[in-house]
Amino acid sequence: MSCGTSRPTLLLAHGAGGSVAANYGPVMDELTAGHRVIGVDWPGAGSTPRATRPLDLDELAHRLTAAADAAGVTRFAVSGFSLGSAVAIRLAARHPERVTALTLTAPFARADARVRLIARVWRSLAEAGDTDTLGRFLLAQCLSPAALAAMSPHELDRAVKETGEGAPAGTPEHTELVERLDVTADLARITAPTLVVSPVDDPLIPPRLHRAVATGIRGARLVEIPGGHLPFAEHPDRWAALLTGGLTSRFPDREE
Repeated sequence: MSCGTSRPTLLLAHGAGGSVAANYGPVMDELTAGHRVIGVDWPGAGSTPRATRPLDLDELAHRLTAAADAAGVTRFAVSGFSLGSAVAIRLAARHPERVTALTLTAPFARADARVRLIARVWRSLAEAGDTDTLGRFLLAQCLSPAALAAMSPHELDRAVKETGEGAPAGTPEHTELVERLDVTADLARITAPTLVVSPVDDPLIPPRLHRAVATGIRGARLVEIPGGHLPFAEHPDRWAALLTGGLTSRFPDREE
């Protein structure tokens, strides 16, 4: 997808088991207000056909740069969410001359043992087609305790149904890539101004992994925000302000 024609360009890299619309749709109006936005759905998400082989991080990064090339864009900012942050890191490390700014939300450079275990269960549930259990599992792993507590039983049941049934067909390939990717060596090669957004109650990708990414990128700024792994669901206005402001501004170490 592409929005706008004459403003600075922002590339979007979505997370595992998501899509550009699912992860960035709630903040798209804010993003397109000041930027030309280009997003690419990974295989098996949105209208992109499902992969017939394991996903490759370099190939996903190439899909983003190819979309920019097709739009005639030479330089761009990049926003990566969760798995998409690893794609954005790889892109910024391989093409430093093209990336003007980098915003990474709930990032990880390499999955630790806990994240790998979660990804394996996630993949198994998706492959089994057990949408009810998948929805319950994902809500427990992705939403903050406060967000779950605020839901009525009816709202929770509806969210379970929507989450499980809305999982894209390519979820097994996305989560398999989560288990094995490693962009640790790429961090030191990033030269673009970088903002790391860390949801402090993230149960899926723990904040210690967010901080490790920020520490590994020279000059990166870390901003902590409330909520779990899905800022577009829990705090879309705050997240949108950080995504747009992080392209041009400096932020304190914690957002109140």
